[in-house]
Amino acid sequence: MKVKAAPGLQVPHEFDPRTYIGETDAVEVPDTPYYIRRLASGELLDVDALPPPKAVVKKADKAGSQ
Repeated sequence: MKVKAAPGLQVPHEFDPRTYIGETDAVEVPDTPYYIRRLASGELLDVDALPPPKAVVKKADKAGSQ
C-alpha cells in the first residue's frame, strides 16, 4: 500500500526507525499490523484512498476582458 505521513508528522519505518515517512512523498509499505495501526491512528494516510487533488482554476480578469 502507498502511504504518506499526515500533515506536520514524520512516521518512522517499521524496521528502520531512523528513517521516516514524510508528508510530501508517498512510500510503498507492506500491509503489516504496524502500518495498519499507524493508519488507524491517523498518523499515516493511504494515498490510494485519498480523493484526487482539485485543479486550480484561475478566473479571468474582468477589467482586462472589456
